[in-house]
Amino acid sequence: MRALAFGVGAAGLAVMVAAIQRSESPVDRFLKSLTADQRAQAMKSFDDPYRTNWRFVPATREGIHLKDLTPDQAKLAADLLHSSLSDAGYKRVETIKGLENVLKEMEGGNPGRDQGLYTFTFFGSPSPTAPWGWRYEGHHVSLNFTYKGGRLVSSTPQFFGANPAEVMSGPQKGTRALPKEQDLAFALLGSLNTSQLSDALIAISAPGEIVTSNARKVSIQEDKGLHYADLDAKQKQALLNLVKVYTESQTGEEAKRRWNRVEPNTIVFAWMGSTKPGKGHYYRIQGSKFLIEYDNTQNDANHIHSVWRDFDGDFGEDVLADHYAEWHHSAN
Repeated sequence: MRALAFGVGAAGLAVMVAAIQRSESPVDRFLKSLTADQRAQAMKSFDDPYRTNWRFVPATREGIHLKDLTPDQAKLAADLLHSSLSDAGYKRVETIKGLENVLKEMEGGNPGRDQGLYTFTFFGSPSPTAPWGWRYEGHHVSLNFTYKGGRLVSSTPQFFGANPAEVMSGPQKGTRALPKEQDLAFALLGSLNTSQLSDALIAISAPGEIVTSNARKVSIQEDKGLHYADLDAKQKQALLNLVKVYTESQTGEEAKRRWNRVEPNTIVFAWMGSTKPGKGHYYRIQGSKFLIEYDNTQNDANHIHSVWRDFDGDFGEDVLADHYAEWHHSAN
């Protein structure tokens, strides 16, 4: 490197170093910035059971917390997260994280409401061939990414929550982290005629939580509700626009891949609870390959939980079936 430096000069060397840094992926740059102890804290094996142990409530999490990073490392962590999401998705995540300050104020300085508790956990080392993955998680956020053959094969489970759903007072008054998830759903519901509403409304009371919670593998729900085929053209587009809200947090390529899993003619839209905002309500959108759930019942219906699940593809399990079979065979 010294001989090369004499040949190209200081300015040329700086350009070369910058080019090398740009060629590294955001995940490589972030992991490279960690100390040995931090890497041991952040990384697990790909087959560690914790990879599928996802949660969206306040909890003790394994991995590297934001509060344990230096400012430079925190910047690289933000770059990694932003590069893995669309601008809209990154804004959602940051807005949800910012609500921890609102809750801390509401709860008299509760130390458990801490933006520094959001956590990165890596499963396996980034590889162009072997499967690996990572998760970003904290209160009301769980983002799970799985890779194989150097490409992203799964971005589910994807959970976003918001408490408060709308901030009613203070410096962040009026903030809504997940407005489309609620507003587009009520607009669709309001467009239904009496017969359609009768089919869509499957219960007069909403459940207190998303039905599937944080199950490792999501199960198909009952085939109750309003079928896509029973909507008019405008309503069909409104329903698909609502589905797209749950894809738009991902990068363009991943959003397209996820959208390709949507088979409109298989979709069933079901509603429970109040048909007006301000009281507890719930909806689900179920297709042949995916399930969306939304619940807003807690804290006087000002507390949203929303999730996208793939029936066979969460944590990349459909794509990784051969890997699991090979691993199990070699273990025997």
